[in-house]
Amino acid sequence: MRFTSELRLDGGVLEREFTLGDIPGTLWTPGAAPAPLVLMAHNNGLPKAEPRLVARARYTAQRGYAVATIDAAGCGDRPRSAADEQARADLRRAMRAGEPVDEIFESFIGPLVENAVPEWRTALDALLELPGIGGPVGYAGGWTALGIRLAVAEPRITAASFFAGGYVPRAQREEARQITVPLLFLLQWDDEGNSRQDALELYDAFGSKEKTLHANLGGHTGTPAFELEDGCRFLDRHLK
Repeated sequence: MRFTSELRLDGGVLEREFTLGDIPGTLWTPGAAPAPLVLMAHNNGLPKAEPRLVARARYTAQRGYAVATIDAAGCGDRPRSAADEQARADLRRAMRAGEPVDEIFESFIGPLVENAVPEWRTALDALLELPGIGGPVGYAGGWTALGIRLAVAEPRITAASFFAGGYVPRAQREEARQITVPLLFLLQWDDEGNSRQDALELYDAFGSKEKTLHANLGGHTGTPAFELEDGCRFLDRHLK
């Protein structure tokens, strides 16, 4: 892991860009150490520099957590393959025409998730070797499909917070039954791009004995600001 820049923020938080091979990432660390680690990924296709992710990461770091994110292949500044570009073009065309898009999502998001998980596990190995970062580890991100696959594959994750705001492939819907860590699930009741019923069925499928559903009125980007605080209280219960 090689750090390429750093910026000192309010509250003593240090924001550093890094590279891990050809994987770009960002790490936020609080002033106090050692700190539990939170992995934070935005919904598939969006970059680590997405403003809502950055705002959540900075807030969470101010609450005493190390927070890390990386760009998946084909996202952010990472090059997109011809297959990625074709899938995105097919998706835009189908949405404009009002055609079903689930199979396009399935063929695109499924491999993206599978390819992203080994990179996240490599990043986790490197992050836990850094001074000032300790366990336990949590996942708190908008990319639910990735979070499910990662929580199943990675035993070091001991709590997870998901946002029901993106397509979840059939494989991850089945894997949801294997998740047993404490879980917080956020749902925007009027999300214009995602099925409320699918989200409720996914919540029901999670195997966790401790799981909480927070549902708020409003569209995809209308999550109330207080959910940031509630999310950190959830992390406090399970990571500190």
